[in-house]
Amino acid sequence: MKLPAPRLALTLGDPAGIGPEVILKALSKLTKLDEITVVGSRQILQQTYQQLRASTITMQKAIDPEQLQMIDIDIDVDKITPGMGNAASGAASFAYLETAIAHTLAGEFDAIVTGPIAKHCWKAAGHHYPGQTELLAERAGVNRFGMLFVAKSPHSGWTMRTLLATTHIPLRQVPDTLNPDLLSRKLDLFVECLEQNFGIQTPKIAISGLNPHSGENGQLGTEEKDWLIPWLEEMRDRYPHVQLDGPIPPDTLWVKPAQTWFGTGNYGHDGYLALYHDQGLIPVKLMAFDRAVNTTIGLPFIRTSPDHGTGFDIAGKGLANGASMKAALELAMDIVPHNSAAQKKG
Repeated sequence: MKLPAPRLALTLGDPAGIGPEVILKALSKLTKLDEITVVGSRQILQQTYQQLRASTITMQKAIDPEQLQMIDIDIDVDKITPGMGNAASGAASFAYLETAIAHTLAGEFDAIVTGPIAKHCWKAAGHHYPGQTELLAERAGVNRFGMLFVAKSPHSGWTMRTLLATTHIPLRQVPDTLNPDLLSRKLDLFVECLEQNFGIQTPKIAISGLNPHSGENGQLGTEEKDWLIPWLEEMRDRYPHVQLDGPIPPDTLWVKPAQTWFGTGNYGHDGYLALYHDQGLIPVKLMAFDRAVNTTIGLPFIRTSPDHGTGFDIAGKGLANGASMKAALELAMDIVPHNSAAQKKG
């Protein structure tokens, strides 16, 4: 039986950033616009469209906002200036996301694709969240979630999937935050996601070490020897259908995926579990900055987002690249049918 087309809510992100621009550019390259509803301010999109039309350096086509379905959120546009994030732009981006979440939880959408926001602008507006991920999880009523970064190589067609065990915390807190319980929850989510969202029933997952050379038998740190290796053995018993490789030294973990990404080999795993933010995101952004998609797993709906920020330094200049936003939209469209089928089966 053919499943219904996925219904996507697309939030504008911070209206002073590049969100409006990358949305207009990304949507100009898609044909299935009927399933996408932009949640934002139409006047902001119209102003952005006129700026892009008048620009002499814009290299990418932009769609006319009049062609888009919208939930129009009323804001004080006079307080919004491209490139200058402030409390007003933070309040607007927060309102866009709140609206999208409410409509999605009410059953009107299957997925939310979020434009980039600035955390300091949320804070200036009185909203104290580490990021959009935490607000999504809170409103959805879940405490089991993760940040997964997905990118498809233009060189080989291979898809790289990187899950972060810890996210937006200071580096000095990472060793104290990591423990077997946390990693078990992240791995459970990862295996479930690969099976349900990507249709991979016998996945291969590479797990990074924490210390240089994965501790070198306790000489360069004891976390691997004390608990990471024993935990990994327990997980192999729990998931006999999953190939779990690790802990792989962090400095060599990304050699094979890089070779697979650039088409010089075929060694890549189905997923990579990085233990902290930069351990996973430096290689992802190095290989796939304009193509990577941030996906929140563990929510009762699909959420994707481009893997870049607000770009205040180039906002309003016509220089932003819509490729990552386009990838975020396409990934959401691809995942929703898999997720729906898995839920029906379950």
